[in-house]
Amino acid sequence: MDLNTIKENLTFPIKAPQYRVGVDGFMSYANSTLTHDGRLRCPCVKCVNTKLLNPDDVNYHLLQYGIMRNYSTWVFHGESVDQVPTSTSTIPMVEKETLTHMDMRQLVHDAFGHSGDDPYIGGDMDEGIPGPNKEAQSFYSLLKDAKQELWPGCELTLLSLIVLLFHIKSTNKWTNKSFNDFLQILIRAIPNGANLPKSFADARKVIEKLGLGYVKIHACPNHCQLFWKDKANDDTCSVCGASRWKSGRERSTSMGRKKKKGVPAKVLRYFPLKPRLKRLYMSKHTAALMRWHDEERIKDDKVLAHPADSEAWKSFDTRYPEFGNESRNVRLGLASDGFNSFGMMSSTYSCWPVVLVPYNLPPWMCLKQSSLILSTLIPGPNSPGNKIDVYLQPLMEELIELWNIRTETYDASKNESFNMRVGLLWTISDFPGYGMLSGWNVYADKACPCCNIDTDSKCLDNGHKYCYMGNRRHLDDDHPFRRNKSAFNGQEEFREAPTMLTGSEELQQIRQTLDFDNSNTWKKENIFWSLPYWESHLIRHNLDVMHIEKNVCDNVVGTLLNLEGKSKDNLKARKDLKKWGIREELHPIEKISKSGIKRYELPPAPYTMSKDEKRTFCKTLYDIKVPNGYASNISRCVNLQQAKLLGLKSHDCHILMQQILPVALRGLLSKDVLAVLFDLCGYFRDICSKNLDVEEIKRLEAHIPIIMCHLEMIFPPSFFTIMAHLVFHLATQARIAGPVLFRWMYFIERYLGSLKSHVRNKAHPEASIAEAISALECVNFCSWYIEGFDLIFNLFRRKTEDASDTSDILEEFTFFSKVGKPMGKPSTRTISQMSKIQAHHFVLFNCPDVTEFLQ
Repeated sequence: MDLNTIKENLTFPIKAPQYRVGVDGFMSYANSTLTHDGRLRCPCVKCVNTKLLNPDDVNYHLLQYGIMRNYSTWVFHGESVDQVPTSTSTIPMVEKETLTHMDMRQLVHDAFGHSGDDPYIGGDMDEGIPGPNKEAQSFYSLLKDAKQELWPGCELTLLSLIVLLFHIKSTNKWTNKSFNDFLQILIRAIPNGANLPKSFADARKVIEKLGLGYVKIHACPNHCQLFWKDKANDDTCSVCGASRWKSGRERSTSMGRKKKKGVPAKVLRYFPLKPRLKRLYMSKHTAALMRWHDEERIKDDKVLAHPADSEAWKSFDTRYPEFGNESRNVRLGLASDGFNSFGMMSSTYSCWPVVLVPYNLPPWMCLKQSSLILSTLIPGPNSPGNKIDVYLQPLMEELIELWNIRTETYDASKNESFNMRVGLLWTISDFPGYGMLSGWNVYADKACPCCNIDTDSKCLDNGHKYCYMGNRRHLDDDHPFRRNKSAFNGQEEFREAPTMLTGSEELQQIRQTLDFDNSNTWKKENIFWSLPYWESHLIRHNLDVMHIEKNVCDNVVGTLLNLEGKSKDNLKARKDLKKWGIREELHPIEKISKSGIKRYELPPAPYTMSKDEKRTFCKTLYDIKVPNGYASNISRCVNLQQAKLLGLKSHDCHILMQQILPVALRGLLSKDVLAVLFDLCGYFRDICSKNLDVEEIKRLEAHIPIIMCHLEMIFPPSFFTIMAHLVFHLATQARIAGPVLFRWMYFIERYLGSLKSHVRNKAHPEASIAEAISALECVNFCSWYIEGFDLIFNLFRRKTEDASDTSDILEEFTFFSKVGKPMGKPSTRTISQMSKIQAHHFVLFNCPDVTEFLQ
């Protein structure tokens, strides 16, 4: 293997097999530079050639942390012997420039889309900053800061120091005052400190030159319109007549006329999309990754591992071949949800961000917070509801332009320009958000958007809520359940399953709706239909598996433990069974006490557990131990005295449904009840898999109606809420749109949590978030160009091994590699001989490191 091939392998992700081959080649090449005591400089991202370690330790660091990004010429490992340092405590100036100065200059060039040498080379920068416009002045000013050392021989420049300080401020949530105080200390502590910014405001002026900024657009306080374009100068809303300005913000002039002070009642903050997408191609670190879905993705028609494998993606590319043939065209997902920006305070404030997900990036990047694009920040305090389209107008206008007109973009990885087009694939939201974005009425009797007007529902006379029990419609025509009356609703079922409408049929149905205000189906024609391609999508809006799974888990756990307010089995549910004339063994028994008071006795159901069984179930959950980072401490939600589960979060329900519930319930219920609950847990586990087998997904599509019918035979009608009904459609959407991990709300909820943490001024929460995101975008971009620091792209796990403690590092095995530090008090345990044999067999059949010894 030649030197160039080794270096190419070292650019692969750490977990890729090619990377391991590249590490082996590097170690063989670098053995010639061993010191007299057999040590070697470590080029990992943590050591950056500043530490001498044993070769085994260097090999471990490269496999564990990865090699530093800009170490393309191995000057410390034999490629250029005359540059190898003679001292173990210093680094030559040429290497320092490679680590910092050259990176900062490249950062500035990439940020402004320039290439080539610095245009001022040969001139004197102290004579002034040339440039005919503001952008050019910013470019040259940053280049000057990128070259200015803090003192002679310092590894950091003025620009790199400011970038690092902003990174620390963003990640550790420093206040502006603490940042100012630290700057004052630095000014006095380092040589030439007078060149540093004097305050946070001065430092922000420097970093803003790398930023992308956002646009403020005034909005009607009643969500009617935006004051922009032809209405930019209006003072009142043309729809409702509300004032554009806050009340009490007027003052009289000398002529007695009123004059506005200019304090808007509501401000929309829009982050333009084009410069943010261009930025992804301007940097050589991300430009190549934007083509990963086409050039590096493993293409297997039998496995869905990325949205690019899905039927929806392929159908879109087939319908628009000019768009699909250019891998650099961007595919986006749009997500939105409301959150209370004041944390846990008892405030009803609701702020609605709109977030874009770039699906061109590989899976390990596109879902990271640093890759998500905040597009629109809809202000509170009230939810926009169905009027959310008003705030989406700037984004839709830009998306239409990026589809029809395109935009010229420079690709740094290929050193060429191309015309970039952008397509929006689908939306991601919880179920109420689904109704806001799509316009479908998710609260009426036809609440299922997939079944549409064929949704089968019935309002419970005693429960006063809709139940959705038409599960037998989805079975095969000759299935015996269709003729079984007594086990279901007392009637035979011969209706066909509802079919999903195409985009054209759905749009026609919307335009035939005469009165949106009184409709129980469509409440509006949403703004996404203005996109030229929206009608051709197979999936336009995604059902959120996260919230559906949580609601189903709450139904199951609440009913099994008979939790007040969460159990679906109560007196009202039993009265509904009696009114329907089904399951006579569960009908409430009316009794009159000696004092003449009427009361009801509820016969035990197949899923009813005794107090001892409930305590056993809760004790199992209380004692369970999971790996660090796998789940939260579920024992905190367990009340052993009352045998209750309280305060379960979405991820707790995710772990319960997919892993813990089948174990905790074993032996506590009848086999019929356990079998159907285990099948339901397995269904959620399979559709949430990282890689989806196409044939397995088709099997799940055929099997979920049987699971739901068995549930209908066991649980009361009140169990089958709209969220339980939506379980039907999850497998179908997974087959069409790919793995759910790209389309659920988990990574969006985490992003919203980070937005909430940026609120500093509670009087203006959206302004705090917008300013913080603007600074964080700069920091994220700059993080690619700095080595040797724990930045956003090379942060390590909370419980990783101490990198400095490498004395006991042995040869790494993939099965036995350490993933964290032990927690709690150590204890010893003697296992049985049978357990030893089982562990031995497990290693033999599951550890790839021993495969060669079995042949």
